[in-house]
Amino acid sequence: MLSYMPIQASAHAAEIDQMTILVHWLMAVLFVGWGAFFIYVVFRYRSGANPKASYEGAKGKISKGLEIGVVIAEMVLLVFYAIPAWAKRVKQFPPENEATVVRVIAEQFAWNIQYPGPDGKFGRTKPELVSADNPIGLDRSDPVAKDDVTEINQLHLPVDRPVLVHLSSKDVIHSFGLYEMRVKQDAIPGMSIPVWFIPTRIGEYDIACSQLCGLGHFRMRGFLSIQSDADYRKWMDDELKGLRPAR
Repeated sequence: MLSYMPIQASAHAAEIDQMTILVHWLMAVLFVGWGAFFIYVVFRYRSGANPKASYEGAKGKISKGLEIGVVIAEMVLLVFYAIPAWAKRVKQFPPENEATVVRVIAEQFAWNIQYPGPDGKFGRTKPELVSADNPIGLDRSDPVAKDDVTEINQLHLPVDRPVLVHLSSKDVIHSFGLYEMRVKQDAIPGMSIPVWFIPTRIGEYDIACSQLCGLGHFRMRGFLSIQSDADYRKWMDDELKGLRPAR
């Protein structure tokens, strides 16, 4: 693991970091190679040694070979690393009955979290019900919504279990960033975008908005708690008890 990178706290984090390292090595080789070539050209074709201009340009097998080599290296990186990694993220979603499923609704300037409760179904939401105490407009009169748990800026998840996040936005484009999980996805108004990962390390992490979304962008910080299965179940049970009317 790179010492200057965030810790790897998800199952796919190492793969993302490996790709990042490969890309930066390629960038370094290109920078040094083309920099050296530029210095050579400036010296080789200086005006003192070439008083008469040539309008045909330099021709040689070395230059052509370098160009072909760069193209091949970039194709290998794209075809064998980037495309397979991206396809795995956007096509191979875990079954919902085997995952922790949540909704994350971004707004200026907060992260609203909705859990479906024991029935596994998300309750109905209505725009006219949106308020400071009910930022997603959850309709508690809907039978399906009675066991839904909602949080603001606090996301609880169990470790070593697939997580499926349905990401959306109430207002402008935000960007859902879980850096230790190597997760970053734009939240776009009018769209529900699925994002999945498997947390592998218990701990407390930040939820960041990586898209400038307004004057309060600086304070759009959330908190991610990765817990043991027992601790997560206890937290969820406590939240569900708080939803039940007192007798």
